[in-house]
Amino acid sequence: MRVGDVLPPLEIEITRTLIVAGAIASRDYQDVHHDAELARQKGSPDIFMNILTTNGLVGRYITDRFGPRSVLRRVAIRLGAPNYPGDTMVLTGTVEAVEGDTATVRVVGANGIGRHVTGTVTVTVPGADGAEGAEGAAGAAGIEGAEGAAVHEAAGSRP
Repeated sequence: MRVGDVLPPLEIEITRTLIVAGAIASRDYQDVHHDAELARQKGSPDIFMNILTTNGLVGRYITDRFGPRSVLRRVAIRLGAPNYPGDTMVLTGTVEAVEGDTATVRVVGANGIGRHVTGTVTVTVPGADGAEGAEGAAGAAGIEGAEGAAVHEAAGSRP
C-alpha cells in the first residue's frame, strides 16, 4: 500500500431488506428506517439507511480490499445524501497516508442523488510495511458519534 493508491470501487445495491436488516442489527428502531408511511409523514420520500449500517459497509469495503488480517483502527464518517431503496451506493477509496503497516484511506460512498458518506479509515495490515495485498483478521470496537457523524476506534494501542 502506497500513498495515492486507489482502491477498486464496491457497488452496493440499496434494498429495503438491507436498510431494515441493518437497522435491526444495530438496534436502531427509529421508524424512518423500517416504516415507509411514517418516514413519509416525517418528510422523507421513503425509509433510509442508518449511520451504523453505513459504518459497517465502509468497514467491509476496507477489510475486503486489505485482506482478512487487516484491523480497523479508526473509522470517522459523515453522512450526506440518504441511501433510499432502489438506489446503488458506490464506495471508492484513496490511500492518503502510510506509516509502517498502517494506512489512512479517504472513503467516499456516492448514490444517485449525491455523496452518501465521506470520511477516513485507519487500517493496520500486519506484515504489510508498505506492501500491497497483505492478509489479516478484521476487528474494531468502540463507538462515538451521533446520527450524521460517527467515529469508531479500536480498543488498545497501535502495535
